[in-house]
Amino acid sequence: MAERRGVEFGYRILVALAGATVLVLGIIAIPYPGPGWALVFAGLGILASEFAWAQRVLRWLRGRYRQFMAWFSARGPLVRALAALGTFLLVVATLWVLNTFSLVGGWIGVEWPWLRSPLK
Repeated sequence: MAERRGVEFGYRILVALAGATVLVLGIIAIPYPGPGWALVFAGLGILASEFAWAQRVLRWLRGRYRQFMAWFSARGPLVRALAALGTFLLVVATLWVLNTFSLVGGWIGVEWPWLRSPLK
């Protein structure tokens, strides 16, 4: 590909778009249970396959993540319980805003006004 500059440029654009998409989805998913951080690292890994700056960011972020997880693991069960509670509340608030409770309530015949999203 190095011999054909146009193909290489197009390939780098595709890698940038794919990596950026996975990275943004990962950043959005970080506060929720699931693969948020894995997606962030995957997106940076995709970008790092073509861009030196992404390699540096990936190395730096991996180190900070390990430091944070070591710090978090060293905290007691109270801190972990508060983090779990915060995650739970964030998920419930997101489901409420997205009108999920009202939708599911409608399926089973429960139509309480407080189940409706404030955005509706």
